[in-house]
Amino acid sequence: MSVTAFIALGSNLGDRHAYLLRALQLLRKNSRVRIERVSRFRETVPIGGPTGQGLYLNAAAQLQTDLAPAELLQLLLQVEQSLGRERLVPDGPRTLDLDLLLYGDRILREAALIVPHPRMHERRFVLGPLAEIAPLQVHPVLGQPVAQLLAQLPPETDFGRELAGARAVVTGSTSGIGRAIALELAAGGADVLIHGRRSPAAAESVAAACRQRGVQSRVLLADLRDSVQSQQLVASAWKDWGRVDVWVNNAGADTLTGEAAHWPFERKLEELLAVDVTATLTISREVGRRMTEAGGGLIVNLGWDQAETGMEGDSGQLFGATKAAVMAFTRSLAKTLAPVVRVNAVAPGWIRTAWGAGASAAWQERVLRETPLARWGLPEDVAQAVRWLAAPAATYVTGQILRVNGGAVC
Repeated sequence: MSVTAFIALGSNLGDRHAYLLRALQLLRKNSRVRIERVSRFRETVPIGGPTGQGLYLNAAAQLQTDLAPAELLQLLLQVEQSLGRERLVPDGPRTLDLDLLLYGDRILREAALIVPHPRMHERRFVLGPLAEIAPLQVHPVLGQPVAQLLAQLPPETDFGRELAGARAVVTGSTSGIGRAIALELAAGGADVLIHGRRSPAAAESVAAACRQRGVQSRVLLADLRDSVQSQQLVASAWKDWGRVDVWVNNAGADTLTGEAAHWPFERKLEELLAVDVTATLTISREVGRRMTEAGGGLIVNLGWDQAETGMEGDSGQLFGATKAAVMAFTRSLAKTLAPVVRVNAVAPGWIRTAWGAGASAAWQERVLRETPLARWGLPEDVAQAVRWLAAPAATYVTGQILRVNGGAVC
């Protein structure tokens, strides 16, 4: 009979991401184990053991298995050993640590096997990832759900690195809102892959700024108007990162500034449909498939607040139609990928990007008139909303359109 079990994963030696990913791959190869959910990877400070250890990367996974508890534990030990685990010093550094946390509602007190794990309720680095994938799972001894046990622990002291250990991709991140999102995710501790269309120098500049925040950052170029390049971008991201926890579809066609501002309506529509709609939909579907196979993740799409209310003029018609499509797709994809992958959209209002900075006095007055907070929004305002959606605090949020618009009524 199949039983739901939960395990904890950790590593603080060598390529920590690679060790955790390889452990999951080895478990998936066992025909008697099916991995259903995997939390994002989180960076944590070592507790106990020798001083001077490196930071850990931790995660939790939900399994379905017909292995007996002792057989499952033996499998975990075999995977540890195959990936170089050495038990030289108690609580010492290790390439891989796999712990059996829960096995259904069983309570076992044997010499070599104690379930539930005897210290899981005391450890934030265990309960945090576990609460992300199974907040209502009840501890069979304590009789409390995981989320409640987590809430009872003392607060963390480092609130500024809540995304540490996560890996993110932000499309269209060489300037404007995308650049701000990439830097904000990096400030939260996430490694960030920067995407641009044609300027490696601009992309590398953003990647360098991310690295200054103490994270890894790489660059990938792709023209999202080309369906082949769009799919190659996704494949390359997984090849580079091994796993992507957060994917932000920010890239959009600029038809408001430069030469494109003078294009006829039909050409602007073609450009917006190709980049803002088709690329977002096809990329999201492929990213969602990969995240589902990996056991979890978050997709964030960029919408527009006035797509829900309408705005006069050619630009209102163009952006209203295309961004409304993205937001409707977001809601449907969220239902399709739940409960494994979350999907949300951020709908900015009047944000001072390149167009806003050069807008006429009439537009400046209109922004202040229509915005209750009486100011332009900044790219950083949007970026902070995306960071919140990516953080553990938002793990119960999916299928939502988060308006960042200074209170404009929709």
